[in-house]
Amino acid sequence: MCGVVGIVGQSPVNQLLYDALTVLQHRGQDAAGIVTEADGKFYLRKSNGLVNDVFQSRHMQSLIGNAGVGHVRYPTAGSSSTAQSQPFYVNSPYGIVLAHNGNLTNSDELSKAVFQADLRHINTTSDSEVLLNVFAHELQIQNKLKPLPEDMFAAVQGVHRRCKGAYGVVAMISGLGMLAFRDPNGIRPLVYGKRVAENGKTEYMVASESVALDSIGFELVDDVAPGEAIYIDAEGELHVQQCATEVKKSPCIFEFVYFARPDSIIDGISVYKARLRMGDALAKRILAERPDHDIDVVIPIPDTSRTSALQLANKLNVTYREGFIKNRYIGRTFIMPGQKQRKKSVRQKLNAIDLEFKGKTVLLVDDSIVRGTTCNEIIEMARDAGAKKVYFASAAPEVKFPNVYGIDMPAAKELIAHGRTNEEICKSIGADWLVYQALDDLIEATQTKKSDVHEFDCSVFNGCYITGDIDQLYLDELENSRSDDKKNQTEARDSSLVEIHNEEA
Repeated sequence: MCGVVGIVGQSPVNQLLYDALTVLQHRGQDAAGIVTEADGKFYLRKSNGLVNDVFQSRHMQSLIGNAGVGHVRYPTAGSSSTAQSQPFYVNSPYGIVLAHNGNLTNSDELSKAVFQADLRHINTTSDSEVLLNVFAHELQIQNKLKPLPEDMFAAVQGVHRRCKGAYGVVAMISGLGMLAFRDPNGIRPLVYGKRVAENGKTEYMVASESVALDSIGFELVDDVAPGEAIYIDAEGELHVQQCATEVKKSPCIFEFVYFARPDSIIDGISVYKARLRMGDALAKRILAERPDHDIDVVIPIPDTSRTSALQLANKLNVTYREGFIKNRYIGRTFIMPGQKQRKKSVRQKLNAIDLEFKGKTVLLVDDSIVRGTTCNEIIEMARDAGAKKVYFASAAPEVKFPNVYGIDMPAAKELIAHGRTNEEICKSIGADWLVYQALDDLIEATQTKKSDVHEFDCSVFNGCYITGDIDQLYLDELENSRSDDKKNQTEARDSSLVEIHNEEA
């Protein structure tokens, strides 16, 4: 999972891009990058780390220009090497930089075709570099010195024909403009907005979430529709066109459960309100299973579950308390590379307030349970703080299957719910009782009458992959690529590439 942003402004955009990336930091903490353009030249800064660590004053001063793109990354099947950080760049045709959120499910096949048929070189293991080269080739075959908007859209049509999987993309073509497009299923989110500059002209912005637009004063215009492309040309004119023959709005439901900020709106759905409704539905399930429950207090596991937990407590007529204090300087454990690092960080990240637990039957609420490592540690913390009983509630159903569309959910065998009963999971995490959200209730809580979502991608819960191209062989290969040993090998290789590049530079 990553975050992308692009801005075409009337004045320098370096600070705007920086501010937008800090708002999108929750989508990736492994690396950050910004590319700006001025007078047909690109200016790049990218590295591993958080946004405020990657960009110092000297970097910001060198990022000149009134247009630019930015990216925050966390690793999935690739490594966490700096070589994988985005945006990526190719010099032909025209000079293109691209930032991508998602995952191509036919990346290996495309990588071979890009080399054998398109005669292009892929230098990393990143599917984003593959996507960039596919787009660059499709734009090059338009064979125009000064391509028109229809040529840009024709190139995107070529991308849709060749690429499978999930992608929310923003790209900048030197001297020509900025292009953004979304996969035909709309799995990953992408929105655009505008504002009027001091000179009276319109500035445009594209981002993974609407909250990034809000934070720097842009008005949300719309989501980029599945299969749609928007192009802002060198004169600042906006062009919009549908570029896919078959589209189906099927956003990833896990965006609403965990990844997106609660103050974002995705495909017309308020993430905050969806999480409130998740709390309502989970409360109904608890009352159905245990109408005479003995819960004394509801405590959320910060931060994502707070909205659902508060609503659940209200529905149960039970006291809601903040029982854990979060260290703001520790990142989200779910998106940290490496199981050892995740496990080590839990107690560094949270500290229990003993008086909220001592002698009480506590219901802990989390947005989801993936590996079970985090909730196991937290339940131990609750018992150490004096809890009489510890119940655990998940605002999402059982996560049983890997994600193939850009979320680093591990191999099925690493998912605690895969092949286990509710009772076995409860015992494994050390809870006295465990309750999950039902998938139908989650879907009903997320869908609204105002949204035209056809269906959600719920593959991590039901194993039904929306693109229809995922078989067991693919999942087996994915499992191998996401093993710790494989990631370490990939990271060593990509680190060597960075060292060679630095020595040559």
